[in-house]
Amino acid sequence: MTEEAKTSEPPQAEPAVSVVGPGDGETIVLGTTRMRVLEDGSHTGHRLAITESVLAPHTQGPPQHRHGRHDEGFYVLSGTLRFTVGATDYDAPAGTLVMVPPGTPHTFANLTGQPAVLLSTFTPDLYLQYFRDLQDTLAGGRPLTPQANIDTMSRYATQPATEPT
Repeated sequence: MTEEAKTSEPPQAEPAVSVVGPGDGETIVLGTTRMRVLEDGSHTGHRLAITESVLAPHTQGPPQHRHGRHDEGFYVLSGTLRFTVGATDYDAPAGTLVMVPPGTPHTFANLTGQPAVLLSTFTPDLYLQYFRDLQDTLAGGRPLTPQANIDTMSRYATQPATEPT
């Protein structure tokens, strides 16, 4: 390649690397659950969002629901969570991965007397805004009732699962 050809080529941009330290990331507080956004989708072309959540002892999760357009993954880092998938309960201690494809009814809760920590993935990142909207509901002085939760879910291709499949 000639020197002239080398200088006429556009420079190649290096892929952006995202590093989120232990105290970094957006924090979303939903009652007794504290969520830290590790990846909001802005570094992944909106293909993936990742959060770390701490659920206080005896914390109920959302009403059982089905996602229409995204996969959700849960990796339990510490404690034990109860996942309900349809009519089946699974106790998930630390080291357990639960993957939920679109259309699968599910919910989770921390039924124990100890905090539980989980890493969650959302592919694509669509559902992350749901948690921000719930926080806004609470900040606006409105209670986070099951119906308020369901109404918010519906904006993100998610519906309540009233009948286990």
